[in-house]
Amino acid sequence: MSTPRKKSLYSVHPGVLMTQKWISELKQKTGRSLEEWLAYIKKSGPKDEKERRRWLKEKHGLTTNTAWWLAENAEGKGKASGDPDLYLADAERDVDKMFSGGKAKLRPLYEALLKLGLKTGKEAKACPCSTIVPLYRNHVFAQIKPTTQTRIDMGFALGDMKPTGRLIDTGGFAKKDRITHRIPITSMDDIDDEIKHWLKVAYDRDA
Repeated sequence: MSTPRKKSLYSVHPGVLMTQKWISELKQKTGRSLEEWLAYIKKSGPKDEKERRRWLKEKHGLTTNTAWWLAENAEGKGKASGDPDLYLADAERDVDKMFSGGKAKLRPLYEALLKLGLKTGKEAKACPCSTIVPLYRNHVFAQIKPTTQTRIDMGFALGDMKPTGRLIDTGGFAKKDRITHRIPITSMDDIDDEIKHWLKVAYDRDA
């Protein structure tokens, strides 16, 4: 398996590492390696991606997830989901895009929150997605989300804890979401000891 070469503020998303493991086991489980599957699909499979998924499931007995991923990769898509370097490059672009246009002025708030989040504990890491930046320990313990052009929501995984102070219940616990509480951030003054406290509580809960 490859390892990311570029030094980044961000860490490789756990999903990428899971996909790498899946790729390494593909030949043992299906009889073909990823490269062999892609060559075979391009040579013998239907041209349409949707038809390829059906063909891989019905003719070759592959699971829905495997068929979907192989069909997508045969089109040259989804490669970042199994490549740490591509994921990190995409992560940088995703963050730049997240904080562009009307949300560009939120970037200093984001960077302050990111720095604080990464300092919460030695196992804290940030793994950006296209619209949010989750903070992980073993699972997501917090997330940074530019919700409007004037507000970032700092989310926390606090289970069924009763909200106090500036904490707002997101309804996440009832919906079985990881993020259950949030604090709105609109200025540097909002990034205070209360934010540090809840980051630490959420981080410690995920030990």
